[in-house]
Amino acid sequence: MFTERKSSMLHGILLIALFSCAAFYIGDAQIFKELSFSPMIIGIILGMLYANSLRNHLPETWVPGIQFCAKKILRIGIILYGFRLTFQDIINVGAAGILIDIIIVSVTIIGGVYIGKLLKMDRDIALLTSIGSGICGAAAVLGAESTIQTKPYKTAVAVATVVIFGTISMFIYPVAYRSGILGLTPDEMGIYAGATLHEVAHTVGAGNAMGTEISNVAIIVKMIRVMLLVPVLFSLGYWIARQNPTGNNTSKGKVAVPWFALGFLAVIGFNSLDLLPQMAVDTINYIDTFLLTMAMVALGAETSIDKFKKAGAKPFVLAFILYIWLLAGGWALSKYMAPLFL
Repeated sequence: MFTERKSSMLHGILLIALFSCAAFYIGDAQIFKELSFSPMIIGIILGMLYANSLRNHLPETWVPGIQFCAKKILRIGIILYGFRLTFQDIINVGAAGILIDIIIVSVTIIGGVYIGKLLKMDRDIALLTSIGSGICGAAAVLGAESTIQTKPYKTAVAVATVVIFGTISMFIYPVAYRSGILGLTPDEMGIYAGATLHEVAHTVGAGNAMGTEISNVAIIVKMIRVMLLVPVLFSLGYWIARQNPTGNNTSKGKVAVPWFALGFLAVIGFNSLDLLPQMAVDTINYIDTFLLTMAMVALGAETSIDKFKKAGAKPFVLAFILYIWLLAGGWALSKYMAPLFL
Protein backbone atom coordinates (compact mmCIF):
# COMPACT_ATOMS: atom_id res chain seq x y z
CA MET A 1 0.00 0.00 0.00
CA PHE A 2 2.86 2.36 0.95
CA THR A 3 4.72 1.51 -2.26
CA GLU A 4 1.59 2.18 -4.32
CA ARG A 5 1.09 5.55 -2.61
CA LYS A 6 4.74 6.42 -3.19
CA SER A 7 4.43 5.49 -6.86
CA SER A 8 1.34 7.67 -7.25
CA MET A 9 3.16 10.61 -5.65
CA LEU A 10 6.05 10.08 -8.05
CA HIS A 11 3.61 10.28 -10.97
CA GLY A 12 2.44 13.68 -9.75
CA ILE A 13 6.02 14.93 -9.33
CA LEU A 14 7.00 13.69 -12.80
CA LEU A 15 3.96 15.41 -14.30
CA ILE A 16 5.01 18.72 -12.75
CA ALA A 17 8.62 18.16 -13.87
CA LEU A 18 7.40 17.58 -17.43
CA PHE A 19 5.47 20.83 -17.41
CA SER A 20 8.56 22.57 -16.02
CA CYS A 21 10.69 21.24 -18.88
CA ALA A 22 8.09 22.64 -21.27
CA ALA A 23 8.28 26.01 -19.47
CA PHE A 24 12.05 26.11 -19.96
CA TYR A 25 11.69 25.19 -23.63
CA ILE A 26 9.03 27.86 -24.24
CA GLY A 27 11.10 30.39 -22.28
CA ASP A 28 13.91 30.01 -24.82
CA ALA A 29 11.71 31.55 -27.51
CA GLN A 30 12.97 35.01 -28.48
CA ILE A 31 9.69 36.78 -27.76
CA PHE A 32 9.68 35.57 -24.12
CA LYS A 33 13.34 36.50 -23.71
CA GLU A 34 12.58 40.01 -24.92
CA LEU A 35 9.69 40.23 -22.46
CA SER A 36 11.97 38.86 -19.69
CA PHE A 37 9.37 36.20 -18.90
CA SER A 38 11.21 33.69 -16.71
CA PRO A 39 10.38 29.96 -16.78
CA MET A 40 8.68 30.48 -13.40
CA ILE A 41 6.09 32.80 -14.91
CA ILE A 42 5.54 30.52 -17.89
CA GLY A 43 5.30 27.60 -15.47
CA ILE A 44 2.39 29.02 -13.48
CA ILE A 45 0.57 29.79 -16.76
CA LEU A 46 1.03 26.18 -17.92
CA GLY A 47 -0.13 24.95 -14.52
CA MET A 48 -3.28 27.06 -14.76
CA LEU A 49 -3.96 25.81 -18.30
CA TYR A 50 -3.70 22.26 -16.95
CA ALA A 51 -5.98 23.09 -14.00
CA ASN A 52 -8.69 24.32 -16.37
CA SER A 53 -8.44 21.50 -18.92
CA LEU A 54 -6.93 18.12 -18.00
CA ARG A 55 -7.07 18.39 -14.20
CA ASN A 56 -10.27 16.38 -13.84
CA HIS A 57 -9.15 13.64 -16.21
CA LEU A 58 -6.09 12.46 -14.28
CA PRO A 59 -6.03 10.20 -11.18
CA GLU A 60 -6.61 11.93 -7.85
CA THR A 61 -3.79 9.79 -6.47
CA TRP A 62 -1.38 12.08 -8.31
CA VAL A 63 -2.46 15.09 -6.23
CA PRO A 64 -0.06 14.39 -3.29
CA GLY A 65 2.86 14.61 -5.73
CA ILE A 66 1.61 17.95 -7.00
CA GLN A 67 1.20 19.21 -3.44
CA PHE A 68 4.71 17.98 -2.59
CA CYS A 69 6.06 20.22 -5.35
CA ALA A 70 4.01 23.17 -4.13
CA LYS A 71 5.32 22.86 -0.56
CA LYS A 72 8.56 20.89 -0.06
CA ILE A 73 10.26 21.61 -3.37
CA LEU A 74 9.21 25.24 -3.05
CA ARG A 75 11.11 25.60 0.24
CA ILE A 76 14.23 23.97 -1.20
CA GLY A 77 14.04 26.40 -4.12
CA ILE A 78 13.77 29.43 -1.81
CA ILE A 79 16.81 28.26 0.19
CA LEU A 80 18.93 27.78 -2.93
CA TYR A 81 17.84 31.21 -4.18
CA GLY A 82 20.47 32.54 -1.79
CA PHE A 83 23.21 31.53 -4.25
CA ARG A 84 22.22 34.57 -6.32
CA LEU A 85 23.23 36.94 -3.52
CA THR A 86 26.25 37.96 -1.42
CA PHE A 87 26.67 40.27 1.54
CA GLN A 88 29.26 42.15 -0.51
CA ASP A 89 26.36 43.42 -2.63
CA ILE A 90 25.18 45.47 0.34
CA ILE A 91 28.56 47.13 0.76
CA ASN A 92 28.87 47.89 -2.95
CA VAL A 93 25.59 49.79 -3.25
CA GLY A 94 26.04 51.97 -0.16
CA ALA A 95 23.62 53.52 2.30
CA ALA A 96 21.34 55.16 -0.29
CA GLY A 97 20.18 51.93 -1.89
CA ILE A 98 19.80 50.16 1.46
CA LEU A 99 17.70 52.89 3.09
CA ILE A 100 15.49 53.39 0.04
CA ASP A 101 14.94 49.62 -0.23
CA ILE A 102 13.92 49.43 3.44
CA ILE A 103 11.46 52.32 3.02
CA ILE A 104 9.99 50.91 -0.19
CA VAL A 105 9.54 47.40 1.24
CA SER A 106 8.12 48.58 4.58
CA VAL A 107 5.65 51.10 3.17
CA THR A 108 4.52 48.77 0.35
CA ILE A 109 3.79 45.82 2.63
CA ILE A 110 2.28 47.70 5.57
CA GLY A 111 0.38 50.08 3.31
CA GLY A 112 -0.82 47.24 1.10
CA VAL A 113 -2.22 45.28 4.04
CA TYR A 114 -3.99 48.41 5.33
CA ILE A 115 -5.44 49.25 1.90
CA GLY A 116 -6.54 45.63 1.59
CA LYS A 117 -8.54 46.07 4.79
CA LEU A 118 -10.15 49.22 3.43
CA LEU A 119 -11.08 47.33 0.26
CA LYS A 120 -12.43 44.48 2.41
CA MET A 121 -10.18 42.05 0.56
CA ASP A 122 -9.18 38.53 1.48
CA ARG A 123 -6.36 39.03 4.02
CA ASP A 124 -4.00 36.44 2.52
CA ILE A 125 -4.34 37.79 -1.03
CA ALA A 126 -3.71 41.36 0.18
CA LEU A 127 -0.63 40.21 2.09
CA LEU A 128 0.80 38.16 -0.78
CA THR A 129 0.16 40.93 -3.30
CA SER A 130 1.84 43.49 -1.06
CA ILE A 131 4.89 41.30 -0.42
CA GLY A 132 5.20 40.47 -4.12
CA SER A 133 5.03 44.16 -5.05
CA GLY A 134 7.38 45.21 -2.27
CA ILE A 135 10.19 42.66 -2.56
CA CYS A 136 10.80 40.50 -5.60
CA GLY A 137 7.63 39.45 -7.35
CA ALA A 138 6.89 35.77 -7.73
CA ALA A 139 9.79 34.52 -5.57
CA ALA A 140 8.65 36.69 -2.63
CA VAL A 141 5.04 35.54 -3.07
CA LEU A 142 6.24 31.93 -2.98
CA GLY A 143 8.28 32.55 0.17
CA ALA A 144 5.32 34.18 1.92
CA GLU A 145 2.97 31.44 0.73
CA SER A 146 5.25 28.85 2.25
CA THR A 147 5.06 30.70 5.55
CA ILE A 148 1.32 31.37 5.79
CA GLN A 149 0.25 28.13 4.04
CA THR A 150 -2.67 29.68 2.18
CA LYS A 151 -4.72 28.26 -0.70
CA PRO A 152 -2.83 27.93 -4.02
CA TYR A 153 -5.27 30.05 -6.04
CA LYS A 154 -4.56 33.03 -3.77
CA THR A 155 -0.86 32.69 -4.58
CA ALA A 156 -1.64 32.54 -8.30
CA VAL A 157 -3.75 35.71 -8.10
CA ALA A 158 -0.93 37.57 -6.31
CA VAL A 159 1.66 36.38 -8.83
CA ALA A 160 -0.57 37.49 -11.72
CA THR A 161 -0.73 41.06 -10.36
CA VAL A 162 3.04 41.48 -9.97
CA VAL A 163 3.71 39.98 -13.40
CA ILE A 164 1.32 42.39 -15.11
CA PHE A 165 2.54 45.60 -13.48
CA GLY A 166 6.19 44.55 -13.43
CA THR A 167 6.12 43.87 -17.16
CA ILE A 168 4.52 47.27 -17.85
CA SER A 169 7.27 49.01 -15.86
CA MET A 170 10.00 47.13 -17.68
CA PHE A 171 8.97 48.87 -20.92
CA ILE A 172 8.08 52.26 -19.39
CA TYR A 173 11.30 52.87 -17.42
CA PRO A 174 13.79 52.93 -20.33
CA VAL A 175 11.52 55.21 -22.39
CA ALA A 176 10.90 57.58 -19.48
CA TYR A 177 14.62 57.74 -18.63
CA ARG A 178 15.85 58.35 -22.17
CA SER A 179 13.19 61.02 -22.77
CA GLY A 180 14.39 62.94 -19.72
CA ILE A 181 10.96 62.91 -18.07
CA LEU A 182 12.31 61.46 -14.84
CA GLY A 183 15.26 63.85 -14.53
CA LEU A 184 17.45 61.27 -12.78
CA THR A 185 21.20 60.72 -13.02
CA PRO A 186 22.41 57.20 -14.02
CA ASP A 187 23.09 56.27 -10.36
CA GLU A 188 19.71 57.61 -9.26
CA MET A 189 17.98 55.77 -12.09
CA GLY A 190 19.73 52.55 -11.12
CA ILE A 191 18.49 52.92 -7.55
CA TYR A 192 14.98 53.80 -8.77
CA ALA A 193 14.77 50.77 -11.05
CA GLY A 194 16.20 48.34 -8.50
CA ALA A 195 14.01 49.64 -5.67
CA THR A 196 10.71 49.60 -7.56
CA LEU A 197 10.64 46.99 -10.34
CA HIS A 198 8.80 43.84 -9.31
CA GLU A 199 10.77 40.85 -10.63
CA VAL A 200 14.54 40.34 -10.81
CA ALA A 201 13.97 39.53 -14.49
CA HIS A 202 12.20 42.87 -14.97
CA THR A 203 15.13 44.69 -13.37
CA VAL A 204 17.62 42.92 -15.61
CA GLY A 205 15.53 43.61 -18.72
CA ALA A 206 14.97 47.30 -17.99
CA GLY A 207 18.54 47.81 -16.78
CA ASN A 208 20.07 46.34 -19.92
CA ALA A 209 17.88 48.62 -22.03
CA MET A 210 19.30 51.67 -20.22
CA GLY A 211 22.98 50.73 -20.26
CA THR A 212 25.57 48.93 -18.12
CA GLU A 213 26.10 51.81 -15.69
CA ILE A 214 22.45 51.82 -14.69
CA SER A 215 22.01 48.06 -14.93
CA ASN A 216 24.80 47.25 -12.45
CA VAL A 217 23.38 49.56 -9.77
CA ALA A 218 19.79 48.43 -10.41
CA ILE A 219 20.59 44.74 -10.04
CA ILE A 220 22.52 45.22 -6.78
CA VAL A 221 19.73 47.37 -5.29
CA LYS A 222 17.22 44.76 -6.39
CA MET A 223 19.20 41.97 -4.77
CA ILE A 224 19.24 43.87 -1.48
CA ARG A 225 15.44 43.97 -1.71
CA VAL A 226 15.53 40.20 -2.15
CA MET A 227 17.61 39.89 1.03
CA LEU A 228 14.90 41.77 2.91
CA LEU A 229 12.69 38.74 2.30
CA VAL A 230 14.35 37.11 5.34
CA PRO A 231 13.30 39.66 8.01
CA VAL A 232 9.90 39.99 6.34
CA LEU A 233 9.30 36.23 6.60
CA PHE A 234 10.36 36.15 10.25
CA SER A 235 8.12 39.11 11.01
CA LEU A 236 5.33 37.31 9.19
CA GLY A 237 5.96 34.17 11.24
CA TYR A 238 5.81 36.19 14.46
CA TRP A 239 2.58 37.86 13.31
CA ILE A 240 1.04 34.47 12.55
CA ALA A 241 2.02 33.22 16.01
CA ARG A 242 0.27 36.27 17.53
CA GLN A 243 -2.84 35.42 15.51
CA ASN A 244 -2.76 31.91 16.99
CA PRO A 245 -1.79 32.47 20.65
CA THR A 246 -3.33 29.22 21.92
CA GLY A 247 -0.57 27.19 20.25
CA ASN A 248 -2.99 24.56 18.98
CA ASN A 249 -2.06 22.33 16.06
CA THR A 250 -3.65 24.31 13.28
CA SER A 251 -1.75 24.65 10.01
CA LYS A 252 -0.94 28.28 10.73
CA GLY A 253 0.40 27.45 14.18
CA LYS A 254 2.88 25.00 12.70
CA VAL A 255 4.58 27.54 10.44
CA ALA A 256 5.06 30.39 12.89
CA VAL A 257 8.85 30.16 12.36
CA PRO A 258 9.89 29.94 8.69
CA TRP A 259 13.06 27.87 9.13
CA PHE A 260 13.68 27.84 5.38
CA ALA A 261 14.40 31.57 5.69
CA LEU A 262 17.35 30.69 7.93
CA GLY A 263 18.55 28.31 5.23
CA PHE A 264 18.21 31.11 2.67
CA LEU A 265 20.31 33.42 4.87
CA ALA A 266 22.92 30.68 5.51
CA VAL A 267 23.29 30.08 1.77
CA ILE A 268 23.83 33.82 1.19
CA GLY A 269 26.57 33.73 3.86
CA PHE A 270 28.22 30.70 2.26
CA ASN A 271 28.04 32.26 -1.19
CA SER A 272 29.64 35.43 0.17
CA LEU A 273 32.78 33.41 1.00
CA ASP A 274 33.26 32.72 -2.74
CA LEU A 275 34.32 29.11 -2.13
CA LEU A 276 32.62 27.64 -5.20
CA PRO A 277 33.72 28.25 -8.80
CA GLN A 278 31.35 30.43 -10.82
CA MET A 279 30.40 27.47 -13.03
CA ALA A 280 29.17 25.56 -9.96
CA VAL A 281 27.14 28.55 -8.76
CA ASP A 282 25.62 29.00 -12.22
CA THR A 283 24.65 25.30 -12.26
CA ILE A 284 23.03 25.57 -8.83
CA ASN A 285 21.10 28.66 -9.93
CA TYR A 286 19.87 26.82 -13.02
CA ILE A 287 18.69 23.89 -10.90
CA ASP A 288 17.09 26.30 -8.45
CA THR A 289 15.17 28.02 -11.24
CA PHE A 290 13.89 24.60 -12.30
CA LEU A 291 12.77 23.77 -8.74
CA LEU A 292 10.98 27.11 -8.38
CA THR A 293 9.37 26.54 -11.77
CA MET A 294 8.09 23.18 -10.52
CA ALA A 295 6.59 24.96 -7.51
CA MET A 296 4.93 27.54 -9.74
CA VAL A 297 3.49 24.87 -12.03
CA ALA A 298 2.14 23.01 -8.99
CA LEU A 299 0.51 26.16 -7.61
CA GLY A 300 -0.98 26.93 -11.00
CA ALA A 301 -2.31 23.37 -11.19
CA GLU A 302 -4.47 24.11 -8.16
CA THR A 303 -5.88 27.32 -9.66
CA SER A 304 -9.02 27.30 -11.76
CA ILE A 305 -10.72 30.22 -13.50
CA ASP A 306 -13.57 29.94 -11.00
CA LYS A 307 -11.15 30.73 -8.18
CA PHE A 308 -9.88 33.80 -10.05
CA LYS A 309 -13.50 34.94 -10.38
CA LYS A 310 -13.96 34.32 -6.67
CA ALA A 311 -11.01 36.63 -5.92
CA GLY A 312 -12.60 39.37 -8.04
CA ALA A 313 -11.05 42.64 -9.21
CA LYS A 314 -9.91 43.89 -5.81
CA PRO A 315 -6.43 42.27 -5.92
CA PHE A 316 -5.71 44.10 -9.17
CA VAL A 317 -7.04 47.36 -7.70
CA LEU A 318 -4.67 46.92 -4.75
CA ALA A 319 -1.76 46.05 -7.04
CA PHE A 320 -2.46 49.15 -9.14
CA ILE A 321 -2.48 51.41 -6.07
CA LEU A 322 0.81 49.91 -4.92
CA TYR A 323 2.17 50.32 -8.45
CA ILE A 324 1.40 54.05 -8.40
CA TRP A 325 3.15 54.29 -5.03
CA LEU A 326 6.23 52.52 -6.40
CA LEU A 327 6.35 54.81 -9.42
CA ALA A 328 5.83 58.09 -7.52
CA GLY A 329 7.30 57.27 -4.12
CA GLY A 330 10.29 55.46 -5.58
CA TRP A 331 11.01 58.39 -7.90
CA ALA A 332 10.82 60.93 -5.06
CA LEU A 333 13.15 58.88 -2.86
CA SER A 334 15.65 58.34 -5.68
CA LYS A 335 15.53 62.01 -6.74
CA TYR A 336 15.76 63.69 -3.36
CA MET A 337 17.08 61.15 -0.85
CA ALA A 338 19.70 59.26 -2.90
CA PRO A 339 21.86 62.38 -3.63
CA LEU A 340 22.36 62.83 0.13
CA PHE A 341 24.40 59.60 0.23
CA LEU A 342 25.83 59.30 -3.29
